[in-house]
Amino acid sequence: MTGSKAKSGAMRLGAGAVLLALAATGTASAQPLTVVELFTSQGCSSCPPANANLIKVKDRSGVLALSFNVTYWDYLGWKDIFGREEFTQRQVNYEPALGRSGPFTPQVVVNGDADAVGARPGEIEGLIASSGRIKGPSLSLANGKIAIGAGKAPAGRADVWLVRYRQGVIEVPVARGENTGRTLPHANVVHALTKLGSWSGEAITLPLPADSGGLSTAVLVQSPGGPILAAATN
Repeated sequence: MTGSKAKSGAMRLGAGAVLLALAATGTASAQPLTVVELFTSQGCSSCPPANANLIKVKDRSGVLALSFNVTYWDYLGWKDIFGREEFTQRQVNYEPALGRSGPFTPQVVVNGDADAVGARPGEIEGLIASSGRIKGPSLSLANGKIAIGAGKAPAGRADVWLVRYRQGVIEVPVARGENTGRTLPHANVVHALTKLGSWSGEAITLPLPADSGGLSTAVLVQSPGGPILAAATN
């Protein structure tokens, strides 16, 4: 092997070692993701088809699918067991930029800047295809830290959100309300949403809170009430 070839081979080995190290620490999952949020309710008779459509895409490579259960249909006779006021507020915050007069269910929001009802066959897949993956700062989760790279923050600031969700499908029997007698499946149900801080465009590192409840973790860097700039999972 000549000197130049040996040097080239060493560089390839070095790059391979870096990739292996990234995989070991969890940062290899920092590929650009398409974030699909379904706002749904167990008290809404129109939601089960959208729930089923989210299940179809939840394991797709490059897709982060999340179910946010809202609270404003609880008065119909069934209190959604996963519903949280902060999830309802998240949906409300989306509506002005999406051109909506108010929240409704079901509603699918992709990357924070495109939406659809999501109940028709193939509707979520079509929205994913037309939206593509997000492009923003680098973002990785490793060793109890959140690392956000430098970039451009729209309007000078973006929010950093911590999402805790139960990966997989959970089935919930509904005893009252519009879905009485039905057992409703839910994909990747969000249990907690916490704002960790802000990103102004400079590279920063934030502590990643530990979770002892067996939940999966996602972090979103997002323009307030608008596009998601970066997303990563553990």
